[in-house]
Amino acid sequence: MVRPPPRAAALAFLLASACDPEPERPPPPANDGLYSFAGGCYAVEASEPDGANPRFLVATEEGDGFTFSGTEPGTSARFFLKASDLGTYLLYDTEGRYLVAEAGLLERRADLLSDVLLIDDSYVSGAEWELKVSVHDPERFALKNRRSARFLTSTGLLSAQESNSAVVTLHPRTGCAEHPELTLDAEGQVSTTRFPDGAVFGIVDTHSHLLTNFGFGGGGVFHGAPFHRLGVAHALPDCSLFHGEDGRTDMLGFAYDQGTEGNFDVEVFLPALLFGFLSEFNHHTAGYPDFTDWPAAPFSSTHQTQYYRWLERAHLGGLRLVVQHATSNSIMCELIMGQGIQEARYSCNDMVAIDREIAEAYNMERYIDAQSGGPGLGWFRIVKTPAEARAVIEQGKLAVILGIEVSNLFDCFLVTPAGVPACDQTFIESQLDRYFEMGVRALFPVHKYDNAFSPGDGHRAISEVGSFANSGHWSSFTLDCPDDVNVVFDKGNVNFGGLNKPRDEYFAPPPNDMSGFAAAPIDTLAPFLSNLQEPAQEGAYCQNHGLTPQGEALIRGMMRRGMIVEIDHLPQWSYKNALELLEANQYPAAATHGSESGGRIYQNAGISKTGLGRCADPSTPGSLTGSIRDRAARIAAAGGYPAPGFGFDLNGFAGAPGPRFGPRSECQTAQESPITYPFTSYAGDVTFSQPRVANRVIDFNTEGLAHVGLLPELIEDARRTGATAEDLEPLFRSAEGYLRMWERAEARSSTIP
Repeated sequence: MVRPPPRAAALAFLLASACDPEPERPPPPANDGLYSFAGGCYAVEASEPDGANPRFLVATEEGDGFTFSGTEPGTSARFFLKASDLGTYLLYDTEGRYLVAEAGLLERRADLLSDVLLIDDSYVSGAEWELKVSVHDPERFALKNRRSARFLTSTGLLSAQESNSAVVTLHPRTGCAEHPELTLDAEGQVSTTRFPDGAVFGIVDTHSHLLTNFGFGGGGVFHGAPFHRLGVAHALPDCSLFHGEDGRTDMLGFAYDQGTEGNFDVEVFLPALLFGFLSEFNHHTAGYPDFTDWPAAPFSSTHQTQYYRWLERAHLGGLRLVVQHATSNSIMCELIMGQGIQEARYSCNDMVAIDREIAEAYNMERYIDAQSGGPGLGWFRIVKTPAEARAVIEQGKLAVILGIEVSNLFDCFLVTPAGVPACDQTFIESQLDRYFEMGVRALFPVHKYDNAFSPGDGHRAISEVGSFANSGHWSSFTLDCPDDVNVVFDKGNVNFGGLNKPRDEYFAPPPNDMSGFAAAPIDTLAPFLSNLQEPAQEGAYCQNHGLTPQGEALIRGMMRRGMIVEIDHLPQWSYKNALELLEANQYPAAATHGSESGGRIYQNAGISKTGLGRCADPSTPGSLTGSIRDRAARIAAAGGYPAPGFGFDLNGFAGAPGPRFGPRSECQTAQESPITYPFTSYAGDVTFSQPRVANRVIDFNTEGLAHVGLLPELIEDARRTGATAEDLEPLFRSAEGYLRMWERAEARSSTIP
C-alpha cells in the first residue's frame, strides 16, 4: 500500500475536516444574560471552541482541584454563583470550596486570601471569574480569570488568547451550598414611597460614613468594610491583624471609647504609643461569624457599623436618603503608622483617602446591583440632583448623596507642603469642578484642624494636639468670641493650655517644625512634652480667626454650583462669617451636627438634625419623641418645612444611641416596655424578627443601636413607649425636608456672583 507523503496526508485531513459539519449543539438553558446568574446554582460545562468534546467540571480525586472530565450534569460539581461585581462571580461548591486559578492550574480552596488579609492593595483574588459572551457562540459564555486576565480553556488551563477560550454553558442545578452572607431578619418589601400630599416618604440620615475603612491609609485603624468582593468573611474579618491580640494596638479605639469627647487617660495612652501596644485587655477581636464584641456602635468607635446588609435592613425600616461623607484624618493615620503600630495600604494623605472612598461608593453601588441582578437594579443609588433623589425614593430605593468631611480639603493646608499647589482662586475652582464631576454634592470647608479656608472646628482635647501637629502653629484660642451664634465644637475650656499661644496673623509662618511627624510622631512631639503637661485654660474660649478669603471663595464656588454647604465644623467666627454670607445670598445651610443658631438656619431654608431620646419617662407617653416635636415646632415657627432628620455620624467616631435596659444603660429611672418580636415597620410593609450577625443575636434593649440595621428597632422603641404615628411623622418626612433644602440651593445657584 502506497502511503501519501506527510504533507499530502495533512492536506487531505484538513480538506476532510473542512467538509465535516460542526457538531450539533443542543440549545443552552434559558437565561437573562451575564448578570442573571447571581445567587443561582449551576453546573459548569465547557467545550472546545468548535463545540466538540463537552465536559463538566468536577472535583479531582484528590479533592484539591477541579478538572473538566465529567460527562453528566448529575455527577458534576455544583456551584453557587456569588456575584463579586457586575458579571463577575465566585464559584462556591457544595463543600464550601472555591474554584481558584493560581499559577495556571484550577485549584479547589476552602479559604481565600484578599487585599485585606494581606494588607496589599494590589492583590486580586484568583477566585473571581468574569463571565463574558463567547466569541465562538453568542448564546454561550467564556470565563476570564480576574487575577491573571486569562481565559479558561476546555483543558482546564488558562490562555491569554480569547480565541482559545472554552465555550461555557451554565446548567441550572439544585442543592448548592449558599455562599456565606448575613441575614436581613426582615420580611416584606418597600411599598410606601409617598405621603398623600405628594411628599416623599422616608427618613434622612444627614451625616453618614459608610466607607471609613478606606480612610487612614486603608489599613486597620478603622476596621471592617460595608462590602467586599469576596464576601462577608473579608468585609468583616477578625480585627486582630490590625488591632492586635485583645485589641491592644487599637489606639484610637481606646482613646475614643475609654474617655469622653476625646478626654482619655494620657498616662496610659502615651506609654502605649511608645511601646506599640496597650498594657491591658482592650476588646475581643472576633469578627465574622462570632462577632463577640462588635459591631457595637454606642461603645466601639473603630469597627464597621454599616455593612450593606445592615444598611438594607435600615432601608426596609424607613431610611430613604443618606448623605455619605468620605472622611479620613492624616494626623491620626501618621501617628499610628509612623509609630509602626499598624500598616497602611497607601498614603495617609486626606485627599488620597477621599478619592478612594468616592470610587468605592460607586463600587458599592455596583456590588449591590450585582447581587440584585444587573445595572440599576439594586436598592442603593447614588444621586446627583434632588430630582434624581426624588425619583429613586419614589421607586422604593435608597438615595445616596456624596460628600466630603476632612481637615485638609483639596490639600489646602494652612502651611502648604513642598510640591503642593497653592490654594488660590484658580485652584479652588478647578477642585470644585473636579469633585462636582465625580458626583460630590456636599462639602465641609474644614473639619478638625486648621486649613487654608478656616481654623479647625475648635474641638478640644486630642484635636488640639492634632491641629498643632498638622501645621506647626500653636493653638489660637481667645476669649473674644461672637455672641450671636451657637456652634457644636468651638467652645469652653482649652484642655492643653500650654499649646495655646494666640496669634494675630492667621497665615503667619509656623513657629514649630512638624515636618518629621509622619516618620517619627512621638519624637517630633517630644520637645513639647512640657507644653502638653501644662494645665487647662478655663473659660468660654473660641478660635481667634474666621473664614479666610480662600474660605469665602470656596463657599461662593459651592453656591454657584448648587452644592450643599455643611457648616457645623466651622468655629465660631468662621460660622458667623459663613452664615452671614449664606443669608445675604438667601442660600440654605446644612447643619448636620445639630446647630441652628436660634433658628437662623431654619429661617434661611436650611436643615439641621435631631434624634430620639434614649430614656423614656413612663409618666409621659411619647417622651422619646420630644426632641423631634420641639425641632419641628421651631422649624415651623421659622417658616420652614417641619421635618427634622437624623444625623447618626456612624463610623465617624461619634457613638450611637445606647440601650434603655441592662448594665450599659444610662437611664436613671426604671424603663418599661422593651421591644419584643416580631414587629412591623412604621409603614406597615415589612415585618422584623430579632437581628443576628451570624452566630450572635443582638438585643437592642440592652445593646442599643449596635449597627445601622437596628434603625427599625430605634423607631419601634419610641412606639413601644407611647409615640404615635403623628409624633413620628415629621421624622418620616425628613427626606422631603432635606430635598427641599437642596432644591432651594439649586434654585439660588444662578443668582450667586
